[in-house]
Amino acid sequence: MNPYASTGSVATVTATVAGKDSLGCPNGDTGGSSSSMSTLEVTRRLLAYVGPYRGLLVASLLSAIAGVTLQLYVPILIGRGIDCMIGVGRVDFDVLVPLVRELAIVVIAASALQWVQGYCVNRLSYETVRDLRNVASDKLNRMPLSFIDSHPHGDLISRVVNDVDQIGDGLLQGTNQLLSGAVTIVGTLGFMLATSVPMALVVVLVTPLSVGAAWLITRLSDKSFAEQQRIQGELGAHVEQYVGEQRLVDAFAFGPEACERFDEINKRLYTSGEHAQFMSSLSNPGTRFINNIIYAVVAVVGCLSVITGAPARLTVGEVQAFLSYANQYTKPFNEITGVIAQIQTAYASARRVFALLDATEEGPDGAGAIELVRPCGEVSFDHVDFSYVPDRELLKDICIHATPGERIALVGPTGCGKTTLINLLLRFYDVNSGTIAVDGRSSDEYTRASLRRSFGMVLQDSWLFAGTVHDNIAYGRPGATREQVEEAARRAHADKFIRQLPQGYDTVIGEDGGSFSQGQRQLLCIARVMLTDPAILLLDEATSSIDTRTELQVQAAFDELMRGRTSFVVAHRLSTIRNADCILVMRDGRIIERGTHEELLSLHGFYSSLYESQFAREE
Repeated sequence: MNPYASTGSVATVTATVAGKDSLGCPNGDTGGSSSSMSTLEVTRRLLAYVGPYRGLLVASLLSAIAGVTLQLYVPILIGRGIDCMIGVGRVDFDVLVPLVRELAIVVIAASALQWVQGYCVNRLSYETVRDLRNVASDKLNRMPLSFIDSHPHGDLISRVVNDVDQIGDGLLQGTNQLLSGAVTIVGTLGFMLATSVPMALVVVLVTPLSVGAAWLITRLSDKSFAEQQRIQGELGAHVEQYVGEQRLVDAFAFGPEACERFDEINKRLYTSGEHAQFMSSLSNPGTRFINNIIYAVVAVVGCLSVITGAPARLTVGEVQAFLSYANQYTKPFNEITGVIAQIQTAYASARRVFALLDATEEGPDGAGAIELVRPCGEVSFDHVDFSYVPDRELLKDICIHATPGERIALVGPTGCGKTTLINLLLRFYDVNSGTIAVDGRSSDEYTRASLRRSFGMVLQDSWLFAGTVHDNIAYGRPGATREQVEEAARRAHADKFIRQLPQGYDTVIGEDGGSFSQGQRQLLCIARVMLTDPAILLLDEATSSIDTRTELQVQAAFDELMRGRTSFVVAHRLSTIRNADCILVMRDGRIIERGTHEELLSLHGFYSSLYESQFAREE
């Protein structure tokens, strides 16, 4: 029994209510070092994903430079226009009209360049987010089953979906504002210095107050945003688990406790989010207050310059242009601090995503690993030891030899290690010691993909996805024809109920089979394996959810399917394995008895007691 299994058990539900996953770790914690990653490191890694689209970045930068330059030219034109209007009846229209025409052209061009910049930044953001999500999804596909089993599924989903979206929002807003802001600050500073060095120095000397306030508030709120994203992942894990096991929750009347747990997590999310947003929201009004002081100082000094000529002699139009520049110079600080919450959320999300990307993957295939092609089906376990947790021994000294076409049955009490043997055969986990061999070669000498393709597996928990009945049966063999799919369904005794559906094999079913009974879902999964025609079969309680009459039909189909193929059958219902060539009786991770059905009964041992407990009354 896999102690890491994180769904489908009351123990897991109870663990979640206690605020921990099945490993006893706080929900939402993947064990990564996301919180310790520096901002510089996160930025460097994000830029690596932006790199392939540097053309869009350059285009947006050039558009920003050209657009901001034109915007900064507008105050000069307006200032010259004001100087053309000296008084009533004293307007120089010969100069003013061309200025108005030039102003219109500049404004239109600046607007067009701003649109180009926005398009490039949007495209850059969406392309980067797409790539990052693809990488995160591929990463999950390369993770060992132990990682998936030992972490809340909802939190992993949240990292791939929600956190990547947050990164996209931060990229979109941050890149836009940073590009425009940086160009605007440099441009306005240049224009101000060209207009009046003393006046420009007044603005520059007061600016550090605005920057310092924004930096201080950002540092104070950074940890709050990281905590907010962590709790959001925990909440996602909680919801995903309870939605997926709603029947179990209802059956145990666990709804009130589930709601209490949800409320507790939601309150913590509210508290952390409120604190993060409050701290971040101080940044914008704080910098606006300081910037308004700068504007007021420039206005006063400008008026004195017009009247007294000190510290510089300026015209009214030049003062107006300077006030406009002072406003535009401080505006980027306001805009950047206005989106600082999104940027901080994006960085907190990026740390979570990169922690996932940094997790240890399933080891690569060994050097010189070969493809397992047309296997004969010989399987052996040679003194295999295995445990999920180092200090908790599970399997000890397992020795099994299955010849091609032999039927091996595994029986024993729950938790004795039967399903674990199946996991080891498929190399979902690697043995601690000993060797598992297929066709005379150690299984780690084959590529995992080719090894797993050689097995056909039907589990106790049937799995169906949202799609047509045909697509679900053809899942392991996408190129199968309709005739081949229908033949597999007939052999699995599923054809009859499929044809009674509204659209037959083209009927679209919901996730996990929708309204199908458990037995019908299991029949579809059996048909799926029959279609793949594997060399080795793994049947883990494959008929446990089927009624007795259907079980006889399916057992006959299994007998046909298993003919000439090596089969490992895990069963609690001993009636399904009477005809096995060899029955292995397991207890406490060891094989304590082996033999045929008749041989084991004659021993009057553990198997005999199991059999009698099931059939003594009927006989």
